[in-house]
Parts: sequence; C-alpha cells; structure tokens
Amino acid sequence: MDRPDLREVTREDLADLPVAVAPRLLGAVLVTEVGGETVAVRLTEVEAYHGQGTGDVPDPGSHARMGKTARNATMWGEPGHIYVYLSHGIHSCVNVVCAPEGVAGGVLLRAGEVVDGLDAATRRRIAARTARDLARGPGKLGQAVGLRHPIHDGIDVITGAVQQGASARLLIRESPLTAYASGPRVGVAGVAGTDAFPWRFWLAGDATVSPFRWGRGAADLMPVRD
Repeated sequence: MDRPDLREVTREDLADLPVAVAPRLLGAVLVTEVGGETVAVRLTEVEAYHGQGTGDVPDPGSHARMGKTARNATMWGEPGHIYVYLSHGIHSCVNVVCAPEGVAGGVLLRAGEVVDGLDAATRRRIAARTARDLARGPGKLGQAVGLRHPIHDGIDVITGAVQQGASARLLIRESPLTAYASGPRVGVAGVAGTDAFPWRFWLAGDATVSPFRWGRGAADLMPVRD
C-alpha cells in the first residue's frame, strides 16, 4: 500500500488523552496480518473512552471507570497496544490504547473502509452485502481485520510484533484531518451516551460510518430543543 500521506504511528502520537487522540486517527489506516493474510482499513469513525482518574471528567461509559481489572488491564498499559474486548459475548472490538502508561484510556475503532485485502475481509465477513458493510461497525471491523478476543488483546502496533499468529500496524496521516463531525457515542447507556460526552468522531458523509442509535436511557436525558 503506497500512501505517502501516511506514516507509522509512534507512542508519542498516542500519549495524549483519548479524547484528543481520537480525531487524529480519522483517515489513519490499521493494517493487520493474520494467518498470512493482510487487511488494511482506513478509519472513518472512532470513539474515545477514558478510565478512572483520566482527564478532568469521569467517564461512566468506560470499561475502566471503576479501576484496573483483568478485563481492562491493557487499557492501563503503554500507548500503542491494542485492547480487544468481547461485546455481547460474540463480537471482538478493537481499541487503540492511548494516554501515558498507567493512565487508562483507549479509542474504539468503530468503522472504516477496507482499502487492502478485500478478498480476505470478504471471506471473514460473509454476511456483508456490500464492500461498504465489511467494517461498518466495531464488531464488523474486528472480524474484517481478523483480531480476536482474548488471544490478540495487547498486540503492539508500534513494534508490529507477532502475537498468536497476528500482527498489526497503525499508519496515521502526516496532516490530521480537520473536517470531521462529533457527537454522542453509539449505544452507550445513560449520561455517558449523551452530548455531555461528544466523544464520537466521524467523517461526515462517508458511506462506511455506522448508523447511530441511542443507548439505554440516553435519549431521555437529552434536553428538549425547539
């Protein structure tokens, strides 16, 4: 993949708080090699999540909101690793760990466009009706790139080291995009899913961005607008 506008991400690029890093990842490309097959996804939608004590505002929607556990331990490690968690007991969702080591945070990769490895991604995502649907949603993106919970949790995108037959790299734009939309996170319950946390960032008008839906009780907490 020849993209002169991209470069390898560094730990320093990811050492800021997730809410600051997240929009910088729009237009970035996640490249995985799993079982000898390479898939690359251009990121079009991401969400920031902070952990306990991260930033000025507690994030009640984060897996790390109550502190460090066996499940979220990767979120507390050095930036540049991949936190893979299981959603609804089925879907492996991929997050890039951000913030300084010991400060929990991550950016959920919600959606993207497959720009390389279309055959492999299509084989993994047999339910996808069109190319735009291959990575349109966090579980679909995880399936398309081949990263699985728990065996691929902790993969390092900086070194590209192989873990359980897989490796990953993250290429970011030399010049971050400045035209993007932001708003409440998708499907997050309560106040964490309202515009009090406009921590979802996406490329407006891109066909691969996932549909928005309110989380449980979130819409009821939104102010009524005339």
